[in-house]
Amino acid sequence: MREPNVVGDWQEYDEHAGLRVRVHGVEKAEPPRGRDDAADELIYFRFRVTVENRATEHFGIHLEDGQIDIRIGADGESAFLDWRNSQFIEGFDVYPLRRATAVLYAAGPEAFLHRADIQIQLKVDDEWTERYLWAGSIDPYETPVDPGTHPGTATDSLAYQVSNFLRREAES
Repeated sequence: MREPNVVGDWQEYDEHAGLRVRVHGVEKAEPPRGRDDAADELIYFRFRVTVENRATEHFGIHLEDGQIDIRIGADGESAFLDWRNSQFIEGFDVYPLRRATAVLYAAGPEAFLHRADIQIQLKVDDEWTERYLWAGSIDPYETPVDPGTHPGTATDSLAYQVSNFLRREAES
């Protein structure tokens, strides 16, 4: 079973050697051109998708709203993607040693923002790439969990899960 990337990690594409992508910069932020009426009473957040070319040839990159899926909360509710405020990558040639970044705005109920899964599927040179998933939190300042303690609902938090994973890895 494949495991998701953690927000901020780079993911290399096997089918396009030298091309890699990451989701990063997830934070609460208001959109620059004002709130969408559909996002009334929701909390906005922004994240970035960066594509980097480490190959010797250029790649034509395409990333728009239909290629991004955002799920929030423990049950994976769909987040609202504000396509009007988002800046996508549409038909851009990424040359060697260059990057292209999309800045995306989404919104969801505040109670669900403790967990976010962002799935990306790039289109490279008119071919679909494999889908990759990044897991993280909108609020990077979650209440820390001390090792060995289980403070009620914090056992479901991303910080607790990552802490346990790292502890198991260190022990093996």
